[in-house]
Amino acid sequence: MKYLHKTCIAIIGAVLISPSAWAGAGSSGHSHDETFSAGEPGDPKKAARIIQVTMGEMDGKMMFMPSKVEVKKGEQVKFMLRNNGELDHEFILATTADNLKHGEAMKKNPDMEHDDPNGKRLAPKKTNEIVWKFTKAGEFEYGCLIPGHREAGMVGTILVK
Repeated sequence: MKYLHKTCIAIIGAVLISPSAWAGAGSSGHSHDETFSAGEPGDPKKAARIIQVTMGEMDGKMMFMPSKVEVKKGEQVKFMLRNNGELDHEFILATTADNLKHGEAMKKNPDMEHDDPNGKRLAPKKTNEIVWKFTKAGEFEYGCLIPGHREAGMVGTILVK
């Protein structure tokens, strides 16, 4: 009985101090939970309106073209992303508050790369895509969270009606 008691205490103690007991899947490195502020990942097998978004630098500014997009609530969109610039850029889809908060984390880890359902990092002259379903009405944004890029103008607005 004494041995069983000590064994139980040892097991409970190991579980309580083990980092893996408290961390979720993907706890090492950069991870996201599966909820998103601007809707949800779309279904690539279903029809979607295509919106081409070009990113790059021009005349000392960084930009997205277009800088404003309107969609309907419930609409699925395929963002065709193209980096025409000379620098890496990102397209991160979220609320302004979420992007600002995430941008602060990027300042501490500027080499963090995104390849998430709501965000992609593109090297110069590369392309990628995001399929997204806008399940919530409101104003959202796409921004580049690489330090200094947002401040140089790399932010766009999405109005979901």
